[in-house]
Amino acid sequence: MREFAGKAAFVTGGASGIGLALGRAFAEPGCKVMLADIETAALDAAVASLTGSGPEIRGVVCDVADPASVDAAAEASFSAFGKVHILCNNAGVGTLGGIDHIALDDWRWLLDVNLIGVVNVVRAFLPQMRAHGEGGHIVNTASMAGMVNSDQGFAPYPATKYAVVGMSEGLAVELKPFGIGVSILCPGVVRTNILESARNRPERYGPPTPVDTANPVYTSFAERVRTGMDPAEVARRVLAAIRNEELYVFTHPVMRGVVEERFRAILAAFDRTAAPPFKTNSTETTAERDGS
Repeated sequence: MREFAGKAAFVTGGASGIGLALGRAFAEPGCKVMLADIETAALDAAVASLTGSGPEIRGVVCDVADPASVDAAAEASFSAFGKVHILCNNAGVGTLGGIDHIALDDWRWLLDVNLIGVVNVVRAFLPQMRAHGEGGHIVNTASMAGMVNSDQGFAPYPATKYAVVGMSEGLAVELKPFGIGVSILCPGVVRTNILESARNRPERYGPPTPVDTANPVYTSFAERVRTGMDPAEVARRVLAAIRNEELYVFTHPVMRGVVEERFRAILAAFDRTAAPPFKTNSTETTAERDGS
């Protein structure tokens, strides 16, 4: 997808951080933009801040974890713009804590927003994107935590992001014949409101698990967020990836070594299976290996 002028984009988590930066980046080359967010006041401020930066900027309150809310946001977008060409599944939340300190409601909340939220948006928008036949692009925000989980342990955040990566890889294969590209955004630490995720936590998930803000792990991460990458830089990288039809979008080259370390461990495990006593002469097909 090379041209953005005259196209329409739908961005979740659009009231702040990467989502707002994406909205601005799409508007500048002539996209119509619908910002979607669960936080009403912040959404109104975001729309106001982008007014005049593109041909048409709108906002819609949307809880991505609620299918009915997403369906309503999709209808509002179709009513406003007629067609939608770009989906950015950017809404996300996080929580800290190890195996002994994360409540089941925290798992449900993160899974519903970070993973099922992507499913809900794709389900609501994709039929129309395929039907209009003009192609398009889907950007799913994962994280470097979806490529390597080196420091978060048994936690819902990396679990959801690994799932987004896998789901997006499959989606890219399925949508290629329709001229719809898919990109998986895997940023490192960016200056966002991720540490204040609980401000938008719906009551149905119960109270959030208390965070020990004096914990060195928390204070270290908080400082990294405070000094993290400018969301505008992430947005610029996303636009380039859409134009070049890139599947994986990375923002922090310094993380390459950590990913390579994980892949070396995986390849070494395969090497061990090729040596006695595990070596076999299996000629199974790809379909057989996949269980299909």
